[in-house]
Amino acid sequence: MKVRNSVTNNRRLRPRRSCLAVPGSSEKMIKKAQSLPADQIFLDLEDSVAPIAKTAARSTVVQALRHGDWSGKTRVVRINDADTEWAHQDVLHVVRGAAPYIDCLMLPKVETVAHIHWLDVLLTQLERELDLPEGRIGIEAQIEGPRGMSEIEQIASATARTETLIFGPGDFMAAMKMPALTIGAPGSSGYDPFDSVLMTIAMTARKYGLQAIDGPFALIRDVDGYRASAERAAAFGYDGKWVLHPGQIDSANEIFAPSQQDYDKAELIIEAYAHYTSQTGGGLGAVMLGDEMIDEASRKLALVTAERGRALGMDRGSRFQPRD
Repeated sequence: MKVRNSVTNNRRLRPRRSCLAVPGSSEKMIKKAQSLPADQIFLDLEDSVAPIAKTAARSTVVQALRHGDWSGKTRVVRINDADTEWAHQDVLHVVRGAAPYIDCLMLPKVETVAHIHWLDVLLTQLERELDLPEGRIGIEAQIEGPRGMSEIEQIASATARTETLIFGPGDFMAAMKMPALTIGAPGSSGYDPFDSVLMTIAMTARKYGLQAIDGPFALIRDVDGYRASAERAAAFGYDGKWVLHPGQIDSANEIFAPSQQDYDKAELIIEAYAHYTSQTGGGLGAVMLGDEMIDEASRKLALVTAERGRALGMDRGSRFQPRD
């Protein structure tokens, strides 16, 4: 009996600073996306594709994945939500047609853990059918309503396939009956109603070793507005944000990456703390590094920035030199 190769933990922390949404029905946009510097491309079968075009879009997506050049990019397909008439065939068609070329499926409108269980089981069945490693195709779970928020712990922990939790502001705003008309921009009252939502998603993602991704900002010509929205998400510890237009990519890549100065400082703190806590360095628990006191908490903070810089392949600009 042949033993299949099983992927026991698929929670890879891929670079996802910029997650570009591309309509799966547009061959022109799909071709253009391959040349853009986004970390992740997701070919969409959901909101950006009209109902009458959804069936044909599946084949367009499969051909693009099989024959396109997606070098260096995370390849994702957003299927329709689990309660729709299209979801089941989305998964069957796309996975059977292009499984080796897919990193994740994005599941929108995750309202209950049952939605994740459904996709997890279906993917496992397809991987067995296609003789692929079980668990290889990841899941990105999009939280877009109060019901999903109420089950977010169960959703996040349902399967080792899950790699990200994504905030979907448009449907969330509609479900909450917020008095707003622009996706990702809740208004100018001075109070941001997304704060508690963003924090809950971020905390849950970190608790279960997932990445947290912020959703779209629909005013694609408002560069400053996009930057402000991305900076807000970055302040909550998010790993990246959706981009709806090529003009938003550079801002996302910049904001969700450490600056060279911060990366160098983070690596310096880690090296210095390792030295000074060692026997050679005196076995100190806290020490001055320049004008700043560093200790174990400093090391943990520095490790967050250092790991992000390493994942992006950043080079060190300076090295730690022990004082005499």
